[in-house]
Amino acid sequence: MAALTPPVCNFDWPAPDFSLPATDGKTYRLRDVAGPNGTLVMFICNHCPFVLAILDRMIRDAAELQELGIGVAAICSNDPEAYPADNFENMARTAESRGFPFPYLHDADQSVARAYDAVCTPDFFGFNADLGLQYRGQLDASRMQPAPPDARRDLFEAMGQVARTGRGPADQIASMGCSIKWAA
Repeated sequence: MAALTPPVCNFDWPAPDFSLPATDGKTYRLRDVAGPNGTLVMFICNHCPFVLAILDRMIRDAAELQELGIGVAAICSNDPEAYPADNFENMARTAESRGFPFPYLHDADQSVARAYDAVCTPDFFGFNADLGLQYRGQLDASRMQPAPPDARRDLFEAMGQVARTGRGPADQIASMGCSIKWAA
């Protein structure tokens, strides 16, 4: 399995809007998930070993970031025909069984992943209160295996800085993961 790495953060790039159905039965736009101090949009899926290795930490960090005024949403853009583990029904099961504290959105036509230029799962896009990109890096040093429990919390620290100052760190380590599974 080849791992992909997204490009470095393009500071102040504007967040593309979206309107996507969620596993909770609602439809969300970007403004619905935006927080007063920033917004985190995460491209994930149900089957990727890179996502599975960080899922507990991602849920923890998302909940703690929400307490800092950061809005959070996760989006699955994988082709559900070729990858049935990532279909809407399995997304709903994952969100419920894992207790996602954020909406889990389905990008069935993959237009949102294309608008964001998402590359892999996980791919994190951290925006400030003005919806300008400030972070596109890793959650932590985890790859297909979780990092040690005391690993630096890169995403949490970066988005905490964004919440306080409106700017992300200049130095960022790109995330790594499985490619978005594009429909043919």
